[in-house]
Amino acid sequence: MRKSLVPGLGVVLAAGALFATGNSAEAADSPDISVTNTKAHLDKLQSIATSNGGDRYTGRAGYKASADYVKAKLDAAGYTTTLQSFSTSAGTSYNVIAEWPHGDANHVVMAGSHLDSVSSGPGINDNGSGSAGVLETALAYAASGQTPKNRLRFGFWGAEELGLLGSKYYVNNLPAAERDKVELYLNFDMIASPNPGYFVYDDNPAGNGARDDLVAYFTGKSVQTEFIDVQGRSDHAAFRSLGIPTAGTFSGAEGTKTSAQATRWGGTAGSAFDPCYHRSCDTINNLDLTSLDRQIDAIGHMIWMYAQKDYAGGPPPTGDNLLQNPDFESGTANWTGNTGVITNSTSRPAHTGSYKAWLQGNGRSSTENLGQSVAIPGTATAASLSLWIRIDTAETTGSTVYDTVKVQIVDGSTTTTLATYSNLNKSTSYVQKTLDVTQYKGKTVTVKFVGQEDSSLQTSFVIDDVALTAG
Repeated sequence: MRKSLVPGLGVVLAAGALFATGNSAEAADSPDISVTNTKAHLDKLQSIATSNGGDRYTGRAGYKASADYVKAKLDAAGYTTTLQSFSTSAGTSYNVIAEWPHGDANHVVMAGSHLDSVSSGPGINDNGSGSAGVLETALAYAASGQTPKNRLRFGFWGAEELGLLGSKYYVNNLPAAERDKVELYLNFDMIASPNPGYFVYDDNPAGNGARDDLVAYFTGKSVQTEFIDVQGRSDHAAFRSLGIPTAGTFSGAEGTKTSAQATRWGGTAGSAFDPCYHRSCDTINNLDLTSLDRQIDAIGHMIWMYAQKDYAGGPPPTGDNLLQNPDFESGTANWTGNTGVITNSTSRPAHTGSYKAWLQGNGRSSTENLGQSVAIPGTATAASLSLWIRIDTAETTGSTVYDTVKVQIVDGSTTTTLATYSNLNKSTSYVQKTLDVTQYKGKTVTVKFVGQEDSSLQTSFVIDDVALTAG
């Protein structure tokens, strides 16, 4: 991370900084990114520094060797990679840009980190940690077999320590049409500080949705977070300046951990989050592996989630929608279930239009359901059920399921639950879910949503724009 422009400035909280205590929005398919593999990347970066004068500074052999290592790993995993060179006062530097060659190239989700160190040390926390985490997430995605809706791109920036030069060079050399395709940039700079905090960037309103998703993820893991305005100190700044949504995480630098923060996160009050910040002791021994493990799983969660985000706004699967009144704009037509579930109440937003299905939200023990019968052609080679869902809750325990909604298929006398969402899946915006129903081709089945709430504290499951398509 680049040094503060204000002498003596450490970690600066935005005025009125918030302590997040909401519930989890963790997706069921959030990956467990390997901390062992990530640590192995950090061991390699330490070895590179040791073999090249003790640092990985821009313009020196240690930096180029670091860039070559990252590029080789991504090349082997099947990424389309570019080593982008640019000039600095310290000599030539490089950005490593890696793109997964699948997904809609008109909608790009990026994650990045700076790869260079300061001249005085190997920079293993600052910012080997972020770079290793982003690298391992990219490799894990390539190995996962996932098919992204959007194009994934990863950036490893050079010369951040000289003034964010690599990320600025990249953004400034993107044609305007290409800039417009970048839907989100996520930045990870210092994520394994030895006296860690759990900070989430809060300095770009355009990125508040991603910011809140990060908060919800950590809270679902019983980790409290604190908002931070990093004041242009890291590589998201170039993206933010163009109006691109940005978010990110940070475990702390030269700032001092307060007593309240030590109570919240553990560690030592009155000491720096990273006492070796920008010093020669920022070595492989200057890491908190618990922080690293939590942070890289958060990176994976965001990449898996935003890889599938619908930025185009069109119907999710191909083919005609076999459901009638799928957006509920004709009220209860074609649907059966509890009275009042389909509503145009303004208390909860619809995904599109005015009507939606609002299950639960009662704050008392109750069950509600909604369903529609549909025939799936026997000639179909594949069939998918998709829906948009928004979940808000008053439940305050981040790890206990209290209230649920189940997505079910009723086939004669057999009911199969395809997915269950709960108060732990809280989301401030609609999230699209797609489920495979190919096994029901040639049958007439009922698509059913069943909500169940316990005796206190409401959870609202709001569903809209449902589609069952067969191709």
